Amino acid sequence: MVLCVIGPLAMADKGAVFEKEDFRTVEWTELMPDGDLNALMNPPDYLSDIEDGGEEDVLESPIRGTGDPAGDRYQQALTSTEIRLEFDGQLIRIPGFVVPLDFDERQRVTRFFLVPFFGACIHVPPPPPSQIVYAESEKGFEQASLYDAFWLSGRISTTMTENDMAVSAYAMEVMVVEVYQE
Repeated sequence: MVLCVIGPLAMADKGAVFEKEDFRTVEWTELMPDGDLNALMNPPDYLSDIEDGGEEDVLESPIRGTGDPAGDRYQQALTSTEIRLEFDGQLIRIPGFVVPLDFDERQRVTRFFLVPFFGACIHVPPPPPSQIVYAESEKGFEQASLYDAFWLSGRISTTMTENDMAVSAYAMEVMVVEVYQE
Protein backbone atom coordinates (compact mmCIF):
# COMPACT_ATOMS: atom_id res chain seq x y z
CA MET A 1 0.00 0.00 0.00
CA VAL A 2 1.47 3.36 -1.02
CA LEU A 3 0.39 6.33 1.05
CA CYS A 4 1.57 9.01 -1.34
CA VAL A 5 1.79 8.05 -4.99
CA ILE A 6 4.99 8.57 -6.96
CA GLY A 7 4.24 9.90 -10.38
CA PRO A 8 6.11 12.93 -11.51
CA LEU A 9 6.61 14.93 -8.30
CA ALA A 10 6.70 18.68 -8.60
CA MET A 11 8.44 20.64 -5.89
CA ALA A 12 6.03 23.47 -5.13
CA ASP A 13 8.67 26.12 -4.47
CA LYS A 14 11.19 25.09 -7.12
CA GLY A 15 9.09 23.85 -10.03
CA ALA A 16 11.34 20.77 -10.37
CA VAL A 17 9.84 17.41 -11.36
CA PHE A 18 11.19 14.09 -10.06
CA GLU A 19 10.57 10.46 -10.94
CA LYS A 20 10.93 7.46 -8.64
CA GLU A 21 14.29 6.64 -10.26
CA ASP A 22 15.66 10.04 -9.17
CA PHE A 23 15.76 8.87 -5.52
CA ARG A 24 18.86 6.95 -4.45
CA THR A 25 18.08 4.15 -2.00
CA VAL A 26 20.31 4.62 1.05
CA GLU A 27 21.25 2.29 3.91
CA TRP A 28 21.43 3.82 7.40
CA THR A 29 25.13 3.02 7.76
CA GLU A 30 25.87 5.18 4.71
CA LEU A 31 24.78 8.25 6.70
CA MET A 32 27.37 7.58 9.41
CA PRO A 33 30.94 8.83 9.05
CA ASP A 34 33.49 6.01 8.70
CA GLY A 35 35.17 6.71 12.06
CA ASP A 36 31.90 6.56 13.99
CA LEU A 37 30.76 3.44 12.14
CA ASN A 38 34.08 1.71 12.83
CA ALA A 39 33.90 2.59 16.54
CA LEU A 40 30.36 1.22 16.86
CA MET A 41 31.09 -1.92 14.85
CA ASN A 42 34.08 -2.68 17.10
CA PRO A 43 32.82 -2.04 20.63
CA PRO A 44 35.24 -2.07 23.55
CA ASP A 45 35.65 -5.23 25.63
CA TYR A 46 34.15 -3.68 28.76
CA LEU A 47 30.68 -3.73 27.18
CA SER A 48 30.49 -7.51 27.46
CA ASP A 49 30.88 -7.17 31.26
CA ILE A 50 27.87 -4.87 31.66
CA GLU A 51 24.70 -6.58 32.86
CA ASP A 52 21.57 -5.70 30.84
CA GLY A 53 19.42 -3.32 32.87
CA GLY A 54 22.12 -2.87 35.50
CA GLU A 55 23.47 0.37 36.93
CA GLU A 56 26.14 0.64 34.23
CA ASP A 57 23.65 -0.01 31.38
CA VAL A 58 22.92 3.67 30.76
CA LEU A 59 24.64 6.17 28.50
CA GLU A 60 25.15 8.71 31.27
CA SER A 61 26.84 6.27 33.68
CA PRO A 62 30.14 7.74 34.91
CA ILE A 63 31.48 4.26 35.70
CA ARG A 64 30.99 2.93 32.20
CA GLY A 65 34.18 2.19 30.31
CA THR A 66 37.35 3.92 31.36
CA GLY A 67 35.54 6.67 33.24
CA ASP A 68 36.89 9.12 30.66
CA PRO A 69 34.25 9.55 27.92
CA ALA A 70 36.59 11.95 26.11
CA GLY A 71 39.04 9.07 25.62
CA ASP A 72 36.44 6.41 24.75
CA ARG A 73 35.89 6.43 20.97
CA TYR A 74 32.87 4.11 21.26
CA GLN A 75 31.08 6.45 23.71
CA GLN A 76 31.95 9.43 21.50
CA ALA A 77 30.40 7.72 18.48
CA LEU A 78 27.13 7.16 20.36
CA THR A 79 26.58 10.92 20.63
CA SER A 80 28.59 12.18 17.65
CA THR A 81 26.94 14.84 15.49
CA GLU A 82 29.39 14.20 12.64
CA ILE A 83 27.71 13.75 9.26
CA ARG A 84 28.46 12.84 5.66
CA LEU A 85 28.44 16.22 3.87
CA GLU A 86 28.03 14.59 0.44
CA PHE A 87 24.39 13.80 1.30
CA ASP A 88 23.42 17.47 1.69
CA GLY A 89 20.76 18.30 -0.90
CA GLN A 90 20.54 14.74 -2.29
CA LEU A 91 17.30 12.98 -3.25
CA ILE A 92 17.21 9.76 -1.25
CA ARG A 93 14.88 6.90 -0.31
CA ILE A 94 15.40 5.31 3.11
CA PRO A 95 13.44 2.83 5.24
CA GLY A 96 12.74 3.27 8.93
CA PHE A 97 10.35 3.69 11.82
CA VAL A 98 8.43 6.88 12.53
CA VAL A 99 8.56 8.60 15.91
CA PRO A 100 5.75 11.19 15.66
CA LEU A 101 6.35 14.72 16.92
CA ASP A 102 3.34 16.60 15.54
CA PHE A 103 -0.04 15.88 13.93
CA ASP A 104 -2.47 17.87 11.77
CA GLU A 105 -6.15 18.41 12.60
CA ARG A 106 -7.01 14.99 11.05
CA GLN A 107 -4.43 13.24 13.28
CA ARG A 108 -2.02 12.60 10.40
CA VAL A 109 1.69 12.70 11.24
CA THR A 110 3.31 15.88 9.89
CA ARG A 111 6.57 16.20 11.84
CA PHE A 112 8.58 13.22 13.04
CA PHE A 113 11.91 11.51 13.49
CA LEU A 114 12.75 8.59 11.21
CA VAL A 115 14.93 6.01 12.96
CA PRO A 116 16.52 2.73 11.82
CA PHE A 117 14.92 0.40 14.38
CA PHE A 118 11.70 0.11 16.33
CA GLY A 119 11.75 1.69 19.77
CA ALA A 120 14.55 4.15 19.05
CA CYS A 121 13.92 7.41 20.95
CA ILE A 122 10.98 5.85 22.83
CA HIS A 123 11.98 2.78 24.86
CA VAL A 124 15.77 2.85 24.65
CA PRO A 125 18.43 5.55 24.44
CA PRO A 126 18.31 7.18 21.00
CA PRO A 127 20.71 6.14 18.26
CA PRO A 128 23.56 8.49 17.31
CA PRO A 129 22.37 11.74 15.68
CA SER A 130 23.64 10.55 12.27
CA GLN A 131 21.13 7.70 12.58
CA ILE A 132 18.12 9.97 13.13
CA VAL A 133 16.42 11.99 10.39
CA TYR A 134 14.09 14.82 11.35
CA ALA A 135 11.34 14.94 8.73
CA GLU A 136 8.35 17.04 7.77
CA SER A 137 5.50 15.96 5.52
CA GLU A 138 3.32 18.82 4.34
CA LYS A 139 0.44 16.48 3.43
CA GLY A 140 0.92 14.28 6.50
CA PHE A 141 0.16 10.56 6.60
CA GLU A 142 -1.66 8.05 8.76
CA GLN A 143 0.35 5.85 11.06
CA ALA A 144 -1.74 2.94 12.29
CA SER A 145 0.94 1.61 14.63
CA LEU A 146 4.39 2.55 15.88
CA TYR A 147 5.42 -0.94 14.74
CA ASP A 148 4.86 0.00 11.08
CA ALA A 149 7.96 0.68 9.00
CA PHE A 150 7.96 3.13 6.09
CA TRP A 151 10.02 4.12 3.07
CA LEU A 152 10.61 7.87 2.90
CA SER A 153 11.70 9.62 -0.27
CA GLY A 154 12.75 13.24 -0.33
CA ARG A 155 15.55 15.76 -0.21
CA ILE A 156 17.91 15.27 2.71
CA SER A 157 19.93 18.05 4.31
CA THR A 158 22.69 18.13 6.87
CA THR A 159 20.61 20.13 9.33
CA MET A 160 20.77 19.42 13.05
CA THR A 161 17.49 19.32 15.00
CA GLU A 162 17.26 18.89 18.75
CA ASN A 163 14.34 18.43 21.12
CA ASP A 164 13.71 16.68 24.45
CA MET A 165 13.50 13.30 22.71
CA ALA A 166 16.59 13.25 20.52
CA VAL A 167 19.13 15.05 18.36
CA SER A 168 19.15 14.42 14.61
CA ALA A 169 22.04 15.32 12.34
CA TYR A 170 19.94 15.16 9.16
CA ALA A 171 16.59 16.56 8.06
CA MET A 172 14.36 15.61 5.16
CA GLU A 173 11.80 17.41 3.06
CA VAL A 174 9.49 14.42 2.53
CA MET A 175 8.02 13.95 -0.94
CA VAL A 176 6.80 10.34 -0.72
CA VAL A 177 5.76 8.07 2.16
CA GLU A 178 5.25 4.36 1.47
CA VAL A 179 4.50 1.46 3.78
CA TYR A 180 7.66 -0.66 3.97
CA GLN A 181 7.57 -3.86 1.96
CA GLU A 182 10.58 -5.92 1.00
